[in-house]
This record gives sequence, C-alpha cells and structure tokens, in this order.
Amino acid sequence: MSPPPPPPPDWRLLGFSLLVGSFCFALESAAQGNSATDALNVLLIIVDDLRPSLGCYGDKLVRSPNIDQLASHSILFQNAFAQQAVCAPSRVSFLTGRRPDTTRLYDFNSYWRVHSGNFSTIPQYFKENGYMTMSVGKVFHPGISSNHSDDSPYSWSFPPYHPSSEKYENTKTCRGQDGKLHANLLCPVDVADVPEGTLPDKQSTEEAIRLLEKMKISASPFFLAVGYHKPHIPFRYPKEFQKLYPLENITLAPDPQVPDGLPPVAYNPWMDIREREDVQALNISVPYGPIPVDFQRKIRQSYFASVSYLDTQVGHLLSALDDLHLTSNTIIAFTSDHGWALGEHGEWAKYSNFDITTRVPLMFYVPGKTAPLPGVGEKLFPYQDPFDPTSKSMDPGGHVTDLVELVSLFPTLAGLAGLQVPPRCPIPSFHVELCREGQNLQRHLQLHDLEEDPHFLGNPRESIAYSQYPRPADSPQWNSDKPSLKDIKIMGYSIRTIDYRYTVWVGFNPAEFLANFSDIHAGELYFVDSDPLQDHNIYNDSQHGDLPHSLKP
Repeated sequence: MSPPPPPPPDWRLLGFSLLVGSFCFALESAAQGNSATDALNVLLIIVDDLRPSLGCYGDKLVRSPNIDQLASHSILFQNAFAQQAVCAPSRVSFLTGRRPDTTRLYDFNSYWRVHSGNFSTIPQYFKENGYMTMSVGKVFHPGISSNHSDDSPYSWSFPPYHPSSEKYENTKTCRGQDGKLHANLLCPVDVADVPEGTLPDKQSTEEAIRLLEKMKISASPFFLAVGYHKPHIPFRYPKEFQKLYPLENITLAPDPQVPDGLPPVAYNPWMDIREREDVQALNISVPYGPIPVDFQRKIRQSYFASVSYLDTQVGHLLSALDDLHLTSNTIIAFTSDHGWALGEHGEWAKYSNFDITTRVPLMFYVPGKTAPLPGVGEKLFPYQDPFDPTSKSMDPGGHVTDLVELVSLFPTLAGLAGLQVPPRCPIPSFHVELCREGQNLQRHLQLHDLEEDPHFLGNPRESIAYSQYPRPADSPQWNSDKPSLKDIKIMGYSIRTIDYRYTVWVGFNPAEFLANFSDIHAGELYFVDSDPLQDHNIYNDSQHGDLPHSLKP
C-alpha cells in the first residue's frame, strides 16, 4: 500500500513559487489512450553528468556518431535545463515531474513518498496504464532518495537491474605510473584487467538488449529506462578511447578564471574530485586554487573519452533496437541529469546554477513523426564506430531553441505514448498524487511539418527555465557542494530566459522548507548576448534603477 503523505507544514507562497505559477502556462494535449496492441513502446536513456558536448550540439572535437545519428532522426532541444545540478534531486524531480521545492529533496537523504508526498513517477504511470516497466543501471539515484530500491515496486514491473561491476567504480582499480592501483579521478583501463573483466555501462547495455529481446515477443508494450554511469567521475573507461583525443588537441576552458564579481556563495569548491588520489597529489589550495594546466587538459581529455565510450554503448543499444524491428513502434528519449564544468568559471563539478551545469542534451525520436518509418530491411540506427575516420557528426532532424525544463519529460512522454497527460499541479500540490509541474512539449514534435521546416524555432521569448541550488554558508566550505538538508542556510533561485540568467541567493529555513525572499544574501545577473559564458555579473550595477522591475525580488 502506498504510504499516505504527511500533512504539509504551513506553506507560504513566496516569490519563487509565484514566479513559477505566473510564467508557466499549460500546453494541454491530452490524448485518448491506445489499446495494448497499438501502443508505442518507450526507451528512455538517461546519462550521468553529460553536458551538451556532442557533435549534434555543434561540438567540433567530441566524437559521438551514434548519439548524433539518433539526433538526426529526432527533435533536439538546444536549450533544455535541469532543475538542480546534482544527481538525486534532479532525477527525483524529472521522474516525478515536480520541482525540488515540491519533492523537498535537495540532498541524497530522504525519500519523497514519505518526506513530501506520495507522488507518482513516469514509470509508475506507464505501469498503471498497462506497460511492462523496466529499469537498467542508474535511473533513480541509489540509496535513501529512492528508498534503497529504485522506487520498486511502485515504479517497476520487476526489480531493477544494477551491474555487478558497479561496486568497483570508486575502488583502487586505476593503475598509476608507479604500477600500483589507485582510486584516481583519471582512470583509463584495460577492460580485461579490471574486476570481472567488464565495466558497468557495458553490462547495462547487455542487460538492456536481453530485455528488448524478451519484450519483442511480449503482448504488452514496454517502458525501458537505461541509465548510463559515464561520463560521471571517476573517468574510468577503456583506455583506447584516449587515442581519439591527443592531448595536443585539447584546449582549456575559454573562461578558466573565477569571474570577477561572482559572489562567494555562488562558487563551488569541487570537493569530490579533491578526494581522488591523483588530484590530492597536486596539493591544490582550497577553494580557489587552480589546477595545473597540464592536468586540466588531462581531465578534459578523459571527460571527452568517456563521452565517446558512452556513445558506443548507446550505439549498440540502438542498433539492437533496429535488429529487433522495434524502431517503428518505440519512442526514444535521450537526456542527462545535469551538466558538468570542465574548468569554466574555475570549477570542476556540477553544483551551481550556471548554464554549464544546468543545461543538458534532450531529444525525442517519435516513429513516423520526427522521422519517416523505416522501410523493409532499412536500419535507422546502424552502429557507428567512433574510431572510423569517415564517420561524421549529423545534423539533428529538427531543433527547437525554446528554453525547456526536465520536469517536462513526464507530460511529454505520456502524451507522445497516447496516454492521458496528467493535469497541471495546483500550488501547493503536496496532497496530489498525480499531476505535473512541467509543460507538455508535444507541440514541438507534432504541430509542424519537419520536411518543410526542419529548424522549427517556436517562440523562445515566451520560454523560461528555473533552477535552484542550496548552500550551507555565504562562502565556500567543505560541504558547499552537497550540503545535507539540516545544513542548508541559503537557496539560490535562478531564472533563465533567452536573454539573461538572473539568480538571487536568499535565506532558507530547512526545518520548514521556507525561502525568505526578503533576506537577500547575493545576486547574479548575466545578459546572454553580450556575455554568453556568464562571466560578468552586473547584479550590483543594476541596483540603482537599471534592473527591470519584473526581475526585482
């Protein structure tokens, strides 16, 4: 039996909640439910810490031919944003379709069903509508935030699969120049030499393909979520992928310095990578000490190599979907839980409200809508070898520049599959089990002719994306990256429009989950046209009448 939600504490509708309510608008596309015989399957691919460093997003260095090929048959969202740039809160947010202020999860240490409300999840909704729902790899974040069960049995038809080699990810499996094994940040490996002779993402791909083979003969439609670990740290990947990225070709971040005018509360000291043995050996001062340039290149090299390794796993998975003749009746959604800074703003992590950590890849393949149905014997997704010099990045089938949010994943997948789109959530919605706080993005995938207009633009000036991040103090300290709920003293609420990013850091009471918008600790304002990397904070320059009235807290 589902646990009843506890009575919510007194909840005052303060600034940010009102902003969300006023700016978001309903895009209802409720469709009549299909029968099991004509229902579309869903393959949801979730990647960990992947920023849009992909060929289909215009990156000229990264080799990602399989993801690019998926994009060529999909609608790609150029400006998709996560609601909090850390794993557990972001995943709970988009898998429930609720914002962090509703799930009340800002750390890793609570389960939303008993902590805030008994909210439905995307796979749970599909399961309740006749789908076989399956989880492979890292979909929910493991641990307390998913009840140590990946939210099973509520979300899944049978227990989720986790790779057996997962437990070695943070152990001493990286052979150093001294010939000994270390727990390093940079960890290119000979796969044959690692424990079990495999890696988690390889195991996840193999299991996902086995499940697809079983579902090929099933009478039920399926919802399969596959969560890949890379490029999350440590950068543990097959060493041959380093060859794709010679160090002499690796450039540094275009803005490797801590920005002038950045309030200390906005900076994260990337404490997690400092715990790795190879980073500790550098003796970098905390919090602002720069990483040596040569090591910066090695980090960037390993991140990109991890992305290409991930791309091969996605390629094998999609190729199997083709071989099983499932591409003509399977929706494919591809996204990441958040981005990752590779030296931008002097940071090497997520844990911020900057675009570099909140912006994510997002694309949808819908059979017969984003691409024509494959013909007899035709493969939409033949495997692409990233080591093949003739493989090239492909342009997306269509792209959308509107700003969108990951909380839109729930209503969009429901609508695309022909299920009733959950209604808009009231404010507050702690007592409502099934509703959604995101927009339905179907209008971008259905209400235009791709052949006539492959670069559909929508109306980007009407779109807004919200994110937030907690801090324990006004200045960087040991737990600034991942504060526990009880230690949160400040919350940074951020609004991203097509023109600017505006962030206000305000007092926060963790016992009552209340932000105090009259207690302003700091602010940030970046105009995208003149400052696309968000390096020049003009918030303080705008406090004497220049700040637009609609932005004033």
